[in-house]
Amino acid sequence: MADVFRKEQLAHFRSTRDTRDRLDLITEQTPVRSQRLRADRIIYHPGDTSARHYHVGAHQLFVVLAGRGLLHVPDGTHRLERGAVAVVAPGEEHWFENDTAGDFSFVEFWAPPPEDTVWVVEDDC
Repeated sequence: MADVFRKEQLAHFRSTRDTRDRLDLITEQTPVRSQRLRADRIIYHPGDTSARHYHVGAHQLFVVLAGRGLLHVPDGTHRLERGAVAVVAPGEEHWFENDTAGDFSFVEFWAPPPEDTVWVVEDDC
């Protein structure tokens, strides 16, 4: 039998840096407990940007659900839009930016869960 959860059953966070919105899908605290996978849904509203960071010991995969935005990595900037998939390797610095007038949303997966997240500029998260 499949497990189905309502949005209200999942942890929901708003960024203290800007207006980003995160819904935890798979963590150690959600009804879907997993030792090998983490996932959440992120919405970047117009003008939102994350801080430059990287994850230790985890590949990260992004599946864009709606809108358009920018993925910044050391070798350049990539325009992502609905249907795009991007993969970031363990230890690869990255950050996102919504430079459009609409929302930009994606689901992100980590496998395995990261050992740590390192913010390139301390306290800029």
